Amino acid sequence: MNKQEWYFIDSGIHSPAYNMALDEYLLECGEKGRKKPVLRFYGWDPPGLSIGYFQKTAGRIDFDGAAAHGIACVRRLTGGLAVLHDDELTYSVVIPEDYPDMPHSVVGAYRVLSRGLLEGFRALALNADLAIPEDKRIGTHSPVCFEEASWYELIVEGRKAAGSAQTRQRGMILQHGSIPISVNTDQLFDCFSYANPRLKERAKRAFTGKAAALEELLGRKVTLEEVKTAFYHGFEKGLNINLRQLVLTDEEEQTVRGRAKNKYETDAWNRSR
Repeated sequence: MNKQEWYFIDSGIHSPAYNMALDEYLLECGEKGRKKPVLRFYGWDPPGLSIGYFQKTAGRIDFDGAAAHGIACVRRLTGGLAVLHDDELTYSVVIPEDYPDMPHSVVGAYRVLSRGLLEGFRALALNADLAIPEDKRIGTHSPVCFEEASWYELIVEGRKAAGSAQTRQRGMILQHGSIPISVNTDQLFDCFSYANPRLKERAKRAFTGKAAALEELLGRKVTLEEVKTAFYHGFEKGLNINLRQLVLTDEEEQTVRGRAKNKYETDAWNRSR
C-alpha cells in the first residue's frame, strides 16, 4: 500500500495562547484549501491549563490558584474538560473529513488517529490500549480531564496516559492531545475550585489511581526528545504515512501571534462561559 504524505511541524515551546492560535490557524488553512494533513508537536511555557470549548469556568476553574503557580489559562477550540499542560508532549492533527478511510463519526476518527499514539507508546516499550467504557453514557462531574478514560482514550496498565479532544469545522478535523511525561498533582488540583479541602483531597487521591505519566509508567527519567522520536515514528507507522517538514512563513507567524494576543490572551474568550 502506498504511503500518504503528511506535513509535520515541531513548533517548539510557546505560550498557551500561541499554541491554541496556531492550531486554529492550521485548521483554517485546511478549510481554505490546504488539504494535506498536518501533524504538529509542541510544548508550553508558561505551563497552561486548557479549558474545553463548552466548559463552564465559574465555580469550576480557580484562576487565582493557577496564576499562583505561574499557569496561564486558555480556552481551546475543542470540547472536553480542562487539562494541565506542563512537562509533556502535545500533538495536534489537522486532517480533512474526507481523507481516505477516515470514518465520519467522531468516535471513528479517534479510533483511526489513535493508531499513531498506540505505536508511539509501544516504541517506548509500553503496552497501550484504546479505552472503551462498558456504558458510553457514563459521564463525570469532575472538571479534570484525566480523571476519566472516555471513548478511545489511551490507557496503559488500566490508567489514562493520553487525553485527546476534537472539533470539526467546514470539512476539516482538528484533534489535539496531551501525553504527560510527569504530572505535579498539587499544581493541577490548585487550578480547580472545591467546596472544601476534604473534597479536594478526595479528588486528588482518586486521580492518582486513574491517570499516569510516562516517567511513572516507565520507572525512569524520560526526555522530551525521546518522546518526540517515539511518537514521530509511531504516527508514521500507525497511520502508514511519511512526514514532510512544513515551515511557517514570517507572515504566517505574524498572523498566529496576532491571533494569540487578540483572542487567546483575552478574558472575553477564556472566561466566556
